[in-house]
Amino acid sequence: MIHFKTKEEISVMREGGSILGRTLRQVISAIKPGVSELELDALAEKLIRQSGAEPGFKKVRGYRHTICVSTNDVVVHGIPTGYRFKEGDVVGIDCGVFYKGFHTDAAHTVRVQKSKLKSQNLDEIDKFLKIGEKALEEGIKVARGGNHVGHISKTIQNIIEGAGYCVVRSLVGHGVGRNLHEEPEVAGFLRGSIAKTPPLAPGMVIAVEVIYNQGKPEVIFRNNDGWTIGTKDQSLSGLFERTIAITGENPIVLTS
Repeated sequence: MIHFKTKEEISVMREGGSILGRTLRQVISAIKPGVSELELDALAEKLIRQSGAEPGFKKVRGYRHTICVSTNDVVVHGIPTGYRFKEGDVVGIDCGVFYKGFHTDAAHTVRVQKSKLKSQNLDEIDKFLKIGEKALEEGIKVARGGNHVGHISKTIQNIIEGAGYCVVRSLVGHGVGRNLHEEPEVAGFLRGSIAKTPPLAPGMVIAVEVIYNQGKPEVIFRNNDGWTIGTKDQSLSGLFERTIAITGENPIVLTS
């Protein structure tokens, strides 16, 4: 069952999403060689609580951290460890905020580098990450009332696969609200026809996720912790996510 939100509830989610967006930006900015995954986790919790919110992921049964960290071949749900980042690592940060009864969810992936000045010549890793960002941006653009979830899925799939990468089939985006994971599922690939996917309508709030690999799409559990999922072929993985509200016109990105 899809839970539609009122304008007032979406306004509250926008406040929580703003806290999340700000937190995610600051955590991403703190990623540099020598910084550990656990240090980022502590920073995220501090920033969220200082803003009057709670870490949403700590409300997930059995999970004890504020963020999930996907380093290199980790796809999702990576438990923060004492690992210290090295130059060139690819790091995805997934974070959730619980504010006034509602969850928001967002993720972003970057490459670890000493200098903030980027070369004009993009290499394969830079291109890989740029494609993920583009797929998220374009997927969000078609998320409007009157369209279907399949419009989002097809857009993401076309961009990712068109660049020679693979969408992870076993992990998807989702509705979000009073629960972190709600209906509908928002896949990054099209299953069947667009018309048979859930219609998008004003009042829906969804987390659009681009979960993709540089190599093959298969994933496996890692580290015997019951959470960490990595690429089966140990290729790099990328994760980009935003929580958005559906309207009759352009969607509202709540975690901007």
